[in-house]
This record gives sequence, C-alpha cells and structure tokens, in this order.
Amino acid sequence: MTTTANERLGLNPTEPRPVSETTPLVNRTTTNPLFNDQKMKLGLFGTNCSYGLIMSHAPSSYEVTWAHTKEIAQRADQLGFDVMVPVARWKGFGGSTNFNGNCFETYAWAAGIAEATENIGIASTSHLPTVHPIVAAKAATTIDHISGGRFALNLVMGWVPPEMEMFGGQQREHDERYAFGQAWIDYATRLWTEPGSFDIDNKYFSGNLIEAYPKPHQAPRPALLNAGNSPAGIDFSARNVDINFASLDTLDNIKAYTQKVKAKARDDYKRDIKVMTYGLVVCRDTEAEAKAAFQQVVDEGDWGAAGNVIKIAGSGASQSFDHAVKKMQERFIAGWGGYPIVGTPEQVTEELGKLNEAGMDGMIFGLIDYNEELKYFGENVMPLLKEAGLRH
Repeated sequence: MTTTANERLGLNPTEPRPVSETTPLVNRTTTNPLFNDQKMKLGLFGTNCSYGLIMSHAPSSYEVTWAHTKEIAQRADQLGFDVMVPVARWKGFGGSTNFNGNCFETYAWAAGIAEATENIGIASTSHLPTVHPIVAAKAATTIDHISGGRFALNLVMGWVPPEMEMFGGQQREHDERYAFGQAWIDYATRLWTEPGSFDIDNKYFSGNLIEAYPKPHQAPRPALLNAGNSPAGIDFSARNVDINFASLDTLDNIKAYTQKVKAKARDDYKRDIKVMTYGLVVCRDTEAEAKAAFQQVVDEGDWGAAGNVIKIAGSGASQSFDHAVKKMQERFIAGWGGYPIVGTPEQVTEELGKLNEAGMDGMIFGLIDYNEELKYFGENVMPLLKEAGLRH
C-alpha cells in the first residue's frame, strides 16, 4: 500500500480547526442577488471578451480594457442588476474579428469586479477540464470572501475542440464530459463543505488528505450555474446547479423547456432550480431605429467567425445550440445564438414579461455598446419593468 507524504515524513497531524475555518459563514439567500425576490432577474453577459455577444464590426465604444469592463460593472451595480456573467475563452474564433479572442480570465476578472462593486452578483465561468477542483474551489472561495457572498460559478464542460487541444488533450465524448463534470463538482463541493480532510480515488481524480480552509462565505456553497441544454446537460443542471441557462428560439419552446427542467429537478432530485436565458437586447426610441441598429450588426457581421462557431457547434461539440445551427441565422452574429429582444423600451419590457410568463426567471444579455446603452436602459426600461411588476 502506498504511504502518504505525511506518513513518510512523520508529519504532525493538523489539530482540529475552529468553526470559523471549517464552515461557511452566512446563508447565501441573504448575500447573493441570484437568490433575491426580483421576479425577472437581470444580468450582463460577456463583458470580459472582445465584441461581447456580437460577431460584428458594427460601431461601438466597447473595448476589453480593465477600466472599461469595471465601469460597465459599476454601472450595472448602480442600476440594481443582479449578476455579471463572463465568457470563458482561451482561443478566439478567427475571422476578421477573432471573435472573443481578446479576453480576460474569469476568476481573476471576477475577483477584480467583486472588489469594484457593492451589491451585484459576480460569476466566474470555468471550463472544468482546464482547472483542477482544488484550484477552482480555492479561487471561488477567495472571490466569495472578497465579494461578501455574491459569487457564482458557471460550470462549462468544455465544448470547443481547438481550445481543449491547447491544453494538450482531446475533447471527451459529449456525455462523458458531463460524467467528468459530475466528479469535478462533487470534488469541489467536498472542498467547500467538509470540515476536515478526505481522500479521493475515482476514474478522474485521486488525492490523499485533501483539505481546504477557509470555507466559502456563502452557506452551504457558492451559487452554481450551467448552460447545458442537451439531455445530459439538463440532467446535470437538475442534479447540481441553482440556475440553468437556456439557448432557445421561441416562447413555446421556452415554456416547454423551463417546465421540463424544473420538473426534472423537482421529481428526480427533490430540488428547485431556476432557468434564465440570454441574448442581445437592442433598445431605441423607435422600433425602426432598434431594427436598423440590429440589422447593422448583421450587415457588418463577421461571417468568417460565425461560420467557425457554427462548424464547431454543428460537429457535435455542443448540443446546446442545435436549433441555431440548423437555422444558421443572424442569432450567432447578433447575440451568440441567444434570444434577441429588439424594440422600444415598451417593447423590450413586454418581451421580458413574455419570457417571464413562459417560465424564465431572468435574462443575462449583451448590448451593442454596453456602457452607453446601459445608461439608456436604466433611464428608459428599468422604470417600465417596475411598473410592469417585473422588478421592484
């Protein structure tokens, strides 16, 4: 039998640690906006990556600098948004924009944004095959303490083969990625919750006398997010996470999907889960202006990058975009395959209301020009959302 380093070196055992080190500190429903009572939660998506959610040369002041991304986050925080969710990227998608290729790493980004804000939830997006659970759990705990319990971890199985090859390995088959993901999150959860040391020995991980102090600020653990929409992804979300993100095309499909995910969590795992969607929001004084701005994004689109995304998604690398791959329409160019909302403040409010009625608990979205359009959204849409009873 293999001996441990502690045994070989005759190390003195760790004495029992104080409760302040071995248990999370505060019920997360009191600190994390993702658990608040806003009827329709709002978040921003992709403010850490070049071009955000648009594969286009349409004019925008948006840029990937620290000063700019921090200003966007602080503005969203002041407006009462509930969460910021970054995109994890290791390699751009080529084309004339190299879409998303200029990108801040999301754990470090989240730590900085957490310190720069006061109330908004802060997520990190993590490709699980690229980071060991011990490292990720420690980073998550650190950011959770920085933020005072506002952190969330967005779990991604890794779906872009050229990125996985950057790390020297081949991408696993689709469903096995979720089997690995289950082992990964089980491991991380033990690091967040077990008061002492433990051993791990399974198909994917092994280790002796594993420990992690302190525990997260949030009890029982940080909020977890996942965007898996395939059968394996839905099962993973229903079993493990607090919020599932869905890429969907019609309100009817959204209603059926949200009912399915929530029922699976409830019936199979005795859990509650929320479902949110994402997409591009283009809001202007008139419908014609909004449609023209949306069309400009399409007209000046980077079809080279979009074609690469469609080839990767259509290769079976991801099943979450199946509907969009078949259409190969503007939704990749203008909103990363998400649900577009285009119109006046009144129309945007109405569409968010329809999403809510269809079962969506919130939306994280991109804007053509995040910082400038956030000002307009705060002045013109937020009051209408309150009048409609979607926000308070």
